[in-house]
Amino acid sequence: METSAVRLYGKRDLRLEKFKLPEIKDDEILARVFADSICMSSFKAAEQGADHKRVPDDVAENPIIIGHEFCGELVKVGSDWADQYKEGDKFVIQPALNYQGSLDAPGYSYPHIGGAATYVIIPKEVMLMNCLLPYDGDSWFAGSLTEPYSCVVGAFHASYHTVRGKYEHSMGIKPGGKMAILAGAGPMGLAAIDYIINCDRRPAFLAVTDIDGAKLKRAQELLSPAKALENGVELKYLNTKDLEDPKGLLTDLAGGLYDDVFVFAPVASVIELADSMLGDDGCLNFFAGPTSTDFTAKLNFYNVHYASTHIVGTSGGNDDDMRESLDMMKEGKLTPSVLVTHIGGLDSVIDTTLNLPQIPGGKKLIYTGISMPLTAIADFEALGESDPLFAKLYELTAQTNGLWNAKAEEYLLASAKAI
Repeated sequence: METSAVRLYGKRDLRLEKFKLPEIKDDEILARVFADSICMSSFKAAEQGADHKRVPDDVAENPIIIGHEFCGELVKVGSDWADQYKEGDKFVIQPALNYQGSLDAPGYSYPHIGGAATYVIIPKEVMLMNCLLPYDGDSWFAGSLTEPYSCVVGAFHASYHTVRGKYEHSMGIKPGGKMAILAGAGPMGLAAIDYIINCDRRPAFLAVTDIDGAKLKRAQELLSPAKALENGVELKYLNTKDLEDPKGLLTDLAGGLYDDVFVFAPVASVIELADSMLGDDGCLNFFAGPTSTDFTAKLNFYNVHYASTHIVGTSGGNDDDMRESLDMMKEGKLTPSVLVTHIGGLDSVIDTTLNLPQIPGGKKLIYTGISMPLTAIADFEALGESDPLFAKLYELTAQTNGLWNAKAEEYLLASAKAI
């Protein structure tokens, strides 16, 4: 089977190549990838190359396929798995395998599996760790976004609180408490807001900050305070760019210090603001992964000792987190389309990945079987004046207030140029 894939050879060395996959073994599965959303973690892997914790040291000689937020269809199932999986089944993968304590993951560590490909070979460890999950949604893009949702689900579960006088931890955010998500108007922040206002363990008050007014405006339109209030959450959006005393305003809005503060940008001043906002037994969750191995920030250790403030961080979710995401999508409690702002084909992956921090908007969604430059959904109308493909895509997305949707996906896959 021939595949087209974007492979990483070293620092900022990505190449779109066609090559033959080997015949699958009895303990492997051949699969077709339809959609893959690009994560900032892929940018970090491309920046760091072999220095990245998940990228092999010999990547220059044995390149890996990038992309770990993907959805597809099983093509050929090895005999060892024939009683569990069937050809034609839709699937998603939890890339954080944690197989035998290893950090190896699809999209970072393997030569034959990653989301930026047309066909892949799923290795045995994915199935052994129960990380190949069935998916029965009506769109490929929603399936690809279960992985980023699982990351925020895992982060909310990993936060914890203590029980005074006992050596016990109560896992998860404080129900009915005060929560803040700092630098939270990006795509992962939107996923976090979407999840926390719709899950079964919600705060009573949620503040979301950012310094990008356009992102905040879009977040407020898509995940409105009115919608949050229907589920018992008082939601406030706040632009902190020019505030002299962001802590003062944030604590005034909440009526006191916070129980849970999540940091969605690897910026020392944001971490220090989060630390200063913590109340008694407050938990600081550092969600954003830095690229620098010596990244540091100040913390108040007086409060660590006397107020039991504490810090936690996670990198990815697990298979249970992904199952929770899938279940909530199936129940209509999550809206993955709010994350997506750009659409592209496999031939747009390299430029998009290498320049991801400079590209505005939310998630960049890739359809691996087509050729298409990365295009903002907001540009469909103008492009449609000279291109019937974009004219139709504009018509279909206009029906859902500018959001990507299953009908637009179906039309694109049927009409776009194949890779």
